[in-house]
Amino acid sequence: MNAMVPVGVVTVSDRAFRGIYRDEGGPGIEAALARILATPWIAVRRMVPDEQPLIEAALVTLVDVESCALIVTTGGTGPAPRDVTPDATEAVCDRMLPGFGERMRAVSLRAVPTAILSRQTAGTRGRSLIVNLPGKPSAIAECLDAVFPAIPYCIDLIGGPRLETNPAICAAFRPKGA
Repeated sequence: MNAMVPVGVVTVSDRAFRGIYRDEGGPGIEAALARILATPWIAVRRMVPDEQPLIEAALVTLVDVESCALIVTTGGTGPAPRDVTPDATEAVCDRMLPGFGERMRAVSLRAVPTAILSRQTAGTRGRSLIVNLPGKPSAIAECLDAVFPAIPYCIDLIGGPRLETNPAICAAFRPKGA
């Protein structure tokens, strides 16, 4: 049997961290991944407040210690002063992949004109891909569905484990022979 691929799931929220309200973002990511992924995986969860050093530390730990091939964050992607998830992501990544944010904003613009305010992004650190999603649960699935066809091949290219998708839900793109 194949080993479970660790996938980081990070909720960035002051209020959820303090227990003021229930985290719906992390479970939203996990539900979307459960639909999409055919490869056995296990969620490695983190919840952090909107503090850049703490977000950076969580991302570094998930990559460097927990060996997560994919880390998906939710929250902290807007223009408010405390929305620093993209800043933390950029600080810990080797390379940024702006096409992820462009695609997510394009899809979200169909639903809300304020999608242009989002700073969602993605980048790589070593053999891991970090993807920032918005905090709204309905937007999580919408954005993850929009970019996931490119995620398995991206992880292939950076030397991570081969991820397979449920073809009825998401057709991962790989060039012939890849």
